[in-house]
Amino acid sequence: MQFCVIGLGRFGATVAVTLAEMGHEVLAIDRDENRVMEIDEKVTHTAVLDATQERALQQLGLDKFDWVIVAMKRLEDSILVTLLLKGLGVKHVVAKANSEAHAAILKKIGADRVVFPEREMGVRLARSLTSPMVFDYLELPGDFSIVEFAAPKAFVGQSLKTLDIRRKHGVNVIAIRRKEPEVVEGGELSIRERTIVAPGAEEEIQDGDILVILGKTQDIEKLKDQYE
Repeated sequence: MQFCVIGLGRFGATVAVTLAEMGHEVLAIDRDENRVMEIDEKVTHTAVLDATQERALQQLGLDKFDWVIVAMKRLEDSILVTLLLKGLGVKHVVAKANSEAHAAILKKIGADRVVFPEREMGVRLARSLTSPMVFDYLELPGDFSIVEFAAPKAFVGQSLKTLDIRRKHGVNVIAIRRKEPEVVEGGELSIRERTIVAPGAEEEIQDGDILVILGKTQDIEKLKDQYE
């Protein structure tokens, strides 16, 4: 997928680098050359330009990108750039908001998704601190969530088909994070983490597995409460 991140403060730079590490094509933009240089080798493309200038944006062909993330700090800049992007035909725009009023304006002018980074991080931290089995927590629109959940002891040694988690609990296991030993150069034993995406029905749960679960928040909470 193709992503563009406009505004390379702490939030924007983190999003850009993370997307690039996940294997996506990323264009990172900021008017501050120093910020651009800091991540130049970590993303696919960078550009030093003032995104509030429509002519500059037009030259980038952003309408061909899957998502454009507006991570600018100044309220008036983020509003103007979001407006310009939608006017240029960008399909999906995510904009960072600093307040409810800011969010309301962004939604009104066409932002497809508005995020509150500090608030969302606070929710995720609170969830993980109050539940020792939960490693990460991401809320999605429509009362859905994605949770990284330590495989309960009762699951170990059983296949996903036998556990029948979808029917019994109403949630889906979309990935499994697993640590495996491997022999590295020099004959030393090391531990690497492997992610099994869309695991098959015959995949057997191992001790120490982290299950990445997608489902309605209330169903995930019931599953978590049952095995904690």
